[in-house]
Amino acid sequence: MSEKIKLSRAVIVEGKYDKIKLESFIDALIIPTDGFGIFKNKEKKEYIKRLAAERGLLIITDSDSAGFLIRNHLKSFISLSLIKNCYAPGIKGREARKEKDSKEGLLGVEGLSKEILLEALVKCGAFEDTEKSDENRRKFTAADLYNLGLTGCEGSFERKKEFLKKLKLPEYLSNKALLDYLNTCDEELIKDII
Repeated sequence: MSEKIKLSRAVIVEGKYDKIKLESFIDALIIPTDGFGIFKNKEKKEYIKRLAAERGLLIITDSDSAGFLIRNHLKSFISLSLIKNCYAPGIKGREARKEKDSKEGLLGVEGLSKEILLEALVKCGAFEDTEKSDENRRKFTAADLYNLGLTGCEGSFERKKEFLKKLKLPEYLSNKALLDYLNTCDEELIKDII
């Protein structure tokens, strides 16, 4: 049996099957939101806020609209400086335990392979030392997205969609979420794309 990868941040996922999947190769405190249950569960919100302050959070939700809704809700009550976002790629398919496709026909975290999840975790910088200084790190801005032709100009929608595909990110990632990702991901993994 191979050794699990240790993470100091608490990991937030949507459900128990996502937790089981990640626990198979990650040694971390993994907290499921119970899907939309997080919207009404004040105790769990307080617990997650406390964990964020103590050790930081890594959020990994499905790449569908429900996953983004849950992620954005978490970001509404937790300081963004305490969050590292990991985006599961939008891959068509259905989890083996389910009888029919999800509403958007995408695999959730539980349905993705260990290799795909590890790639997403590496790309977002999940394994970097959380105390690492960001002083020398390049900061991406909205102007960079414009200069790359990803926003505000003719054909930018298609270019952004292709850019997200190259990064293996969900296709409808907002510009703000893309900037958050670029400003926290492993720079080496994106230098050839940018």
